[in-house]
Amino acid sequence: MRYHREDVVERALGVLDEYGLESLTMRRLASELGVQPSALYHHVPNKQTLLTAVADEIVRRGRRPRHATTWDGRVVELCAELRDAMLAYRDGAEVVATAHTFGLGADEPAGLLRAALRDGGLPEDLVEVATRTFLHLVFGHTTEEQTALQAASAGAIDREPGGPADFERGLELVLDGLRARVR
Repeated sequence: MRYHREDVVERALGVLDEYGLESLTMRRLASELGVQPSALYHHVPNKQTLLTAVADEIVRRGRRPRHATTWDGRVVELCAELRDAMLAYRDGAEVVATAHTFGLGADEPAGLLRAALRDGGLPEDLVEVATRTFLHLVFGHTTEEQTALQAASAGAIDREPGGPADFERGLELVLDGLRARVR
């Protein structure tokens, strides 16, 4: 069977979700697709490119209609969308955060956050710092939440991770500071 890049990314998402990031190797992916590992390099030149494509697909699949009309409402909506997208896949937060950190893949979440913050009247230097701050909050909170969920399901811990309410409170704390700066 002849595969396309989309097929490779789709199966990589399946491997990620079923076995986790540490098991998403080119060898395992090739085995899952029933091809030699060298055949994958026709679609992705290396594992980093594969992980970037997986990260982009996680973000793409997480998109949802946006309804907020205020700049700060848009920030909350965008951050919640990114969090939910990453939580939808095992180790999704680690994959997306790593791609972002290396400057790889789509810049859509950051670009949309920048636009919302500019609409809020923030000076350009604060737009950049605030964008990074929100992304750090989303990546950090989601990674911790995802790790705790996995540990709890394995019986390694017996506490509930901070969920959506904790996440939203964190966003509001940062937004409160930005709103005060804009005034």
